Amino acid sequence: MCHRHDILKSNNKDLQQVEQQWDRRNFLTKTSLGLGALALGSLLNTEKAFGAMAGSDQKGTNLFNRNGLGLPHHLPKAKRIVYLFQSGGPSQLDMFDYKPKLRDMFGKDLPDSVRQGQRLTAMSAEQTTFPIAPSIMDFQQYGESRAWVSELMPHTAEVVDDLCFIKSMQTDAINHDPAITFLQTGSQLPGRPSIGAWLSYGLGSDNDNLPTFITLITKGMGGQPLYSRLWGNGFLPTEHQGVQFRSGKDPVLYLSDPKNYDGNDRRKMLDYLGKLNELQHDAYGDPEIMARMTQYEMAFRMQTSVPEVTDISDEPDYIFDMYGEDSRDPGTYAANCLMARKLLEKDVKFVQLYHQGWDQHIGCPGGVRNQCKLTDQANAALIKDLKQRGMLEDTLVIWGGEFGRTVYSQGQLTNENYGRDHHPKAFTMWMAGAGVKPGFTYGETDDFSYNVVKDPVHVHDFHATLMHLFGIDHERLTFKHQGRRYRLTDVHGHVVKDLLA
Repeated sequence: MCHRHDILKSNNKDLQQVEQQWDRRNFLTKTSLGLGALALGSLLNTEKAFGAMAGSDQKGTNLFNRNGLGLPHHLPKAKRIVYLFQSGGPSQLDMFDYKPKLRDMFGKDLPDSVRQGQRLTAMSAEQTTFPIAPSIMDFQQYGESRAWVSELMPHTAEVVDDLCFIKSMQTDAINHDPAITFLQTGSQLPGRPSIGAWLSYGLGSDNDNLPTFITLITKGMGGQPLYSRLWGNGFLPTEHQGVQFRSGKDPVLYLSDPKNYDGNDRRKMLDYLGKLNELQHDAYGDPEIMARMTQYEMAFRMQTSVPEVTDISDEPDYIFDMYGEDSRDPGTYAANCLMARKLLEKDVKFVQLYHQGWDQHIGCPGGVRNQCKLTDQANAALIKDLKQRGMLEDTLVIWGGEFGRTVYSQGQLTNENYGRDHHPKAFTMWMAGAGVKPGFTYGETDDFSYNVVKDPVHVHDFHATLMHLFGIDHERLTFKHQGRRYRLTDVHGHVVKDLLA
């Protein structure tokens, strides 16, 4: 039997190769310079273990040539980002883009010279008239920057000197799903990598025990649906996709061990699974095999790190007071803003918040007022909190939706009520921290907040500027897929240098 086995082994090169590999692995794991030592080096963070190099930050982390991609391309201003995405299209007219001349034009038809035959949604395309609906909100100027903010956002008004308003945003999409997809991935069509996935791919992680890219969604909000592809990896390796954290007992699905199953059991299972996947990878060379193991190992480490970082019970009362009473209720927008700060403190690179419900086709004044009550205090608190911790200087904060709203009323117009349809040609976003000009307003719209008349900023320009703040030349971070090299900005976009401090 032994002789027969030797003959079979000599005739089976694959089996012989596998046994040689196992011999090599066993040898390495039993030596002081083997995989055990390499694993320890990984836990200690090799970039720090071998000392700071030129181009390192104060923590000794090498800022250049992460992931072997030669990134970042230049010294970054931003180390981390929190994107407060307001899904549905907030009305710039009722919040930031003050247009006092409209008060004298109440109910008059929007001039054709202003509308210029622009595309309309199916919801207002059949209207025979487009009556102008001035905002019923009171506006005032605040701060040294004298920024205009409506009565709906008293807390945001307190931090305007930290904000950089872009009042000339433009997008190509007029309906929600393609518009949200466009802002999150750079394409109206599904399947492209999200912003967070691109940053994860290009810059890697600063935290070994939490994902590079985490998503939080306000609980209990209706509105346009949100799909996981918005924080997906597209055609990039799967370890770069965002991970959704939920409120409640299990923040990350399927992370907890089953009943009567402990960490030692899972560790043994992962070790054996890792060996099998290494054999599979050696046989087929598919990088997704090892990417999957990377995710399994991250999930194992997250069993300890996630409960710690998602526990906000140890926050002092003054922090809860600053974010608002809702911040004590996990899953609310305020609680998610507080959670975002904790994640950023743990060096999570990209935290994405989604808050639905900004789609006010009817009842716009009441709808926007309610949304601001849910979000205004927490937005301002996040800015203040990051600033008091010295984090705002290298944390990029972004607020905005997928498009704006029309100056004309959709549906019935009264002195106290109106609706607003989607408007992609002019809307407002703001940014703060990490190298953008504080207390600054960029771009202008016409007297109807319908067309940009100065310094337009397209979505591709916004993406290019975001990447620049992270030290990335948006034209050089590419990934080859199906024979073509893709990038976040496709073949468009330029850095808006006037936004940079």
